[in-house]
Amino acid sequence: MIGRAAPVAEHLLEQWPSAPVNGLAPSLVRKRLQVFLAMMAADVAILLGCFAALSFAYLIGWRGQIGMEAAMLPAYLLLPIFLTIGLFNGTYSGRALTRWPQAAWRVTSALTISAALFNFVAFFAKMSEDFSRAAFALSIISSLLVMTALRVFLVGAVRQIWGASPVNRLLIAAGGPLVELPGMLTVDAAQHGLFPRLDEPRSLHRLAKYLRNMDEILVSCPEGERAAWSQVLKGAGVHAEVVSPMALEIGALGIRHYAESNFSTLVISTGTLRLRDRALKRLFDISFSLLALALLSPLLLLAAIGIKLEDGGPVFFRQQRMGRGNHLFSILKFRSMQQSGDASGMRSAARDDERITRVGRMIRRTSVDELPQLWNVLKGDMSIVGPRPHALGSQAGEKLFWQVDRRYWLRHTLRPGITGLAQVRGYRGATDSEDDLSNRLQSDLEYIRDWNLWHDIAIIASTLRVLVHERAF
Repeated sequence: MIGRAAPVAEHLLEQWPSAPVNGLAPSLVRKRLQVFLAMMAADVAILLGCFAALSFAYLIGWRGQIGMEAAMLPAYLLLPIFLTIGLFNGTYSGRALTRWPQAAWRVTSALTISAALFNFVAFFAKMSEDFSRAAFALSIISSLLVMTALRVFLVGAVRQIWGASPVNRLLIAAGGPLVELPGMLTVDAAQHGLFPRLDEPRSLHRLAKYLRNMDEILVSCPEGERAAWSQVLKGAGVHAEVVSPMALEIGALGIRHYAESNFSTLVISTGTLRLRDRALKRLFDISFSLLALALLSPLLLLAAIGIKLEDGGPVFFRQQRMGRGNHLFSILKFRSMQQSGDASGMRSAARDDERITRVGRMIRRTSVDELPQLWNVLKGDMSIVGPRPHALGSQAGEKLFWQVDRRYWLRHTLRPGITGLAQVRGYRGATDSEDDLSNRLQSDLEYIRDWNLWHDIAIIASTLRVLVHERAF
């Protein structure tokens, strides 16, 4: 075992390359701190500048009612609130240097919350009459726009100067699986004489020279050596991780320790949405479906009459579908096929499908056949927006859907939807090949990962563009 190896003699260390005196790369800690301080100073200047410019134009230039000092008072009171919230919500964190959408969201939330708190205090302190609400709102909006532009520029500048990552990340390749990350440095442990030997101070000293100035350390080693490397890196004073193929295989999200029983587990699932988000989504579903049923009732009645008059058969079509948590439910649609249609869904509808009735072709073309699913939404089987529920016998090419990609079942962590991200991207209709399913699955998993209510509203709005679709047959 490497952790139990004999002490390394001093003359043996000489056979490997000389250890770096000042580390493999210069330290980025001070530079990141300087960028954060510069960003904070720029935000202060932007906030004060926007308030000064708009207060002068609105209050002094146009109305001439109050002096500049009084006009700037809201900015002076707002500034410490904004900086305090910004420091705690991650406005000035590492993510602000790599992803501008997240950086923009952080500064937006900090400024919005600050403005709300300021107005709350101003109202009870009876200060709200001493400043213009219009000038205040314009100043906040203009500040936010300039701060967002600053972050877009900053992310691009950091990427240009520091590369893909603003942190020094080192991979010690010690015989484990090969891994790659953008901007990551890699050293071969055997070639550079790096071993996790707790009983040899000189070996640990050599390793420490390679770790100098590094923000994150990854070690890729065989399973039997992970404990030794973990023990050594815990005393190195850096963020360290050990590559685990098993964690990737089972999709582990983290580790949970049960100290009272002295065991640990790999967390593989935490649910999809928090209780607040689930309640918000459900409330939206109920409100929207009730409103839609009320507004669309004449269209629903007309479709039902047309179906009944054509062949005298049942108006509705029911079929078993898989819902949230892999529970089966009965989906409700207007019947668009002859009564002898494929109940299992193994055969997808084709453009010239002889099973589709004349009325059925019309309501399928306009997506009217899906409207009875609003009742499924009210019952709690479905949501307005979510991954579409598929028939149990649906196939992509020659395989059942879940045989194409084992991630297929992950799409059932949310209620299925009447519409979804895959549908507005045009992934609907027959699945003639496995790629047809893969495109839908990727969109569904993306929707689940990035869910928010505004995203649902945007998808509903986009659905109006694809109600009539060339693959809706």
